[in-house]
Amino acid sequence: MTEPPQRPPQRRGVPVVGMAGGGQLARMTQQAAIGLGVSLRVLTGAADDSAAKVVSGVQVGDDRARDDLTAFAEGCDVVTFDHEHVPGPHIRELEAAGKACRPGSAALAHAQDKLVMRDRLGKLGVPCPAYAHVPPSEPLEFLDGFAREHGWPVVLKATRGGYDGKGVWLVEDLDGAGGDLVRRLLGEGVDLMAEQYVPFRRELAALVARSPYGQGAAYPVVETVQEGGICTEVISPAPGLPGDLAAEAQRLALSIAGELGVVGLLAVELFETDEGLLVNELAMRPHNSGHWTIEGARTSQFEQHLRAVLDLPLGSTEPTARYTVMANVLGGDDPDVYSRYFHVMAHDPGVKVHMYGKEPRPGRKIGHVTALGDDLADVRERARHAADHLRWGPERKESK
Repeated sequence: MTEPPQRPPQRRGVPVVGMAGGGQLARMTQQAAIGLGVSLRVLTGAADDSAAKVVSGVQVGDDRARDDLTAFAEGCDVVTFDHEHVPGPHIRELEAAGKACRPGSAALAHAQDKLVMRDRLGKLGVPCPAYAHVPPSEPLEFLDGFAREHGWPVVLKATRGGYDGKGVWLVEDLDGAGGDLVRRLLGEGVDLMAEQYVPFRRELAALVARSPYGQGAAYPVVETVQEGGICTEVISPAPGLPGDLAAEAQRLALSIAGELGVVGLLAVELFETDEGLLVNELAMRPHNSGHWTIEGARTSQFEQHLRAVLDLPLGSTEPTARYTVMANVLGGDDPDVYSRYFHVMAHDPGVKVHMYGKEPRPGRKIGHVTALGDDLADVRERARHAADHLRWGPERKESK
């Protein structure tokens, strides 16, 4: 009989978690750190970044620079990340020096490089769209052959560095603009992969957590609504999703987390198709699809991530309401968002507003709102109304 893994001896004193990156994910992790009584430090590019405005332990530096990252890690018991862009070799150096990095470099490589991810998931038998690396030599001939096999349009992706719709292009054909785009990207040194375009019903996300001890926890599967490559709305649980398919998505996400050795949160973005589920992307950190958990689950994704990287027992993922809807607040033409709080809060005292301390710019994510309740249509309308009013005020039409 296999012996269960043994937890390491409990450390004395308050642990220090270092998070590379000072965006809104680190900012919201600070809220959870306060509740747990643990210390959070951030390595951020500027003193006025989102997290730097609320975290006391701030080191200003470049989280992609080896020396800055090494100096930052010296004062931390464990290092984690609010994005996937810290170079793998730097993380491996920290690990070689005995620093706990969670997720580790081996796991994080699958979120940093889409080709690495697809190759590994394929070996594990995980359902994914058909894909192939685009060779720099004779790329148009290669893509023409790929399209003959899998059909037009073809999805082009930068293998590294894309997010929020950036680094993804839909190519209808190779005549004119399509061919010009491919040549331009390769000329700029962008490493490309081609993927089969999937006619999906909708996009889903399965958020799970895993600890070094091997404990796992899964949140309800959610539906994510995308507009212009940006997630605008998250609905928990995904309405009308059959129970067996929801369980399959959770099982798939937990299995991927275990196979890749993920420690912390793993968000698995999925396509729901007529034939079943396909994995689209992976993220190994708190994720936009999990912001609803702050009010909508017994344990927020940010607390869960801290529990996981500190190897604490994971918290309950039980929902606090029948439905929770999160709507992202995007920047509009008028940067004075605070002046619109009065209407939003008076109109619906049950809506929760979360702003990220970021300078509003048109189309930029600057916050989110959350609504909960028993009537899905009502909850969605409430969340949309609040998000739209914070963005535009009363002068613009709300999103449909």
